[in-house]
Amino acid sequence: MRRRMLVAAPVMLAGCSSLLPKQKYIPQVNWPLNPQPPASEPANAAGKVVLLRDLSAGPGMSNQGIQTLHQDGSESISYYNQWAVAPADGATEVLANWLAASGAFSAVVSPGSRLTANLIIEGEFSELLSDLGAGEAKAVLTLVVIQSLNGNTRPLAQQRIVGTARLSGTDYAAQVAAQSAALADAMQQAVSLITRFS
Repeated sequence: MRRRMLVAAPVMLAGCSSLLPKQKYIPQVNWPLNPQPPASEPANAAGKVVLLRDLSAGPGMSNQGIQTLHQDGSESISYYNQWAVAPADGATEVLANWLAASGAFSAVVSPGSRLTANLIIEGEFSELLSDLGAGEAKAVLTLVVIQSLNGNTRPLAQQRIVGTARLSGTDYAAQVAAQSAALADAMQQAVSLITRFS
């Protein structure tokens, strides 16, 4: 009798599984983080060479999930809606593109380049989120501009930059659009800061 019950148990469990509610499949969406510069100018052949170091990731900025600050002060990171790259990595690439598009410099290079840099840019990307209570998205980074001359370096400027954009809704498409626009606002300010030393 006991042996018959053991054999029947898997059959009974299989029958029960059909009674359980089926979970809805939610596809993961990878959103691009690549706001385009307003215009692209040819490189200035007589301009300086800019070395852009990778922006370090502030807390949570190596996580690809879309971040939302809710009205009750809680914060969530989406598993199903993510940036295609980690925000700090994406911001570094976007800044390089915007600096190159400005036309103020002869070249914008990354570490390992054989070109001798006149300016060095480094910093931290610390925030990219939608603040539902404020109705806006924010992108925050801190940049340091360093002069490089004959092997000697000295800091020229340090600035905390806050880019913002209004939220048109609370769904993820609206949050992505606003966060991308906030990053574009931050990039415009960053380029303005760096080109002062071109």
